Amino acid sequence: MNKKISNLIKKKNKSKIVSLTAYSKNMATILDDFCDIILVGDSLGSVLYNYKSTREVNLDVMIEHSKSVRMGIKKSLMVVDMPHNTYRNSKEALRSAKIIILKTKCDAVKLEGGKEIYQIVKTLIKNKIPVMGHVGLLPQSDKSFKFKGKKISERIKILNDAKSLESAGVFSIVLECVETSLAKIVTKKINVPTIGIGSSNNCDGQILVMDDLIGLNPINVRFVKKYTNIRKEIKKAVSNYSKDVKSKKFPLRKHSY
Repeated sequence: MNKKISNLIKKKNKSKIVSLTAYSKNMATILDDFCDIILVGDSLGSVLYNYKSTREVNLDVMIEHSKSVRMGIKKSLMVVDMPHNTYRNSKEALRSAKIIILKTKCDAVKLEGGKEIYQIVKTLIKNKIPVMGHVGLLPQSDKSFKFKGKKISERIKILNDAKSLESAGVFSIVLECVETSLAKIVTKKINVPTIGIGSSNNCDGQILVMDDLIGLNPINVRFVKKYTNIRKEIKKAVSNYSKDVKSKKFPLRKHSY
């Protein structure tokens, strides 16, 4: 087992796991000092490309951004989302995952789903491709973006899905928008770390989209805490640049050859 992955698993019930998304080398370089996991998420579809859903993200886009992120990571565990329609069966999943691993040099891939992808996950792990699971709200397939776990049927399904993924061999599971008490139950019932997003601090770790955390992405959703307003800082810098260009204060002699 990858040493980074074994160290991550050891953190369960001992110390919280810090995770964030990155889509470029520059951002990954900053995050690498603070994160256990850096995820190249298919969330880049909406964050960078203004796609209506992550279902529009393809393998080539994920690979190009992942190659950039890889250059900025020295210590963190690098995970890449397998995009929609790249793991519909075991054969397709294995082919897609091998391409991702080969071209990006990432440490693991992440797949959305539960029992229905059990055999697919088993196939990848049998072929020495580490897998992170993802249950609860599934952006690649869910039509409505509502939290999960209010209904008894949802609670049973999510817990069973998590157990199924664990038995298939995943090293960690993302719980997205899972009701607080259910997130606590799932985290206690499985032996691999849970990484929450909108699923309370009962999870073993947390993940957010970096652009949301820094206020670059102008959205307001319950599970996001904005730690700074980078949009404000960018506007200030661009405004000052604009004024300097128009008033001929930039470039000065020291900026010229």
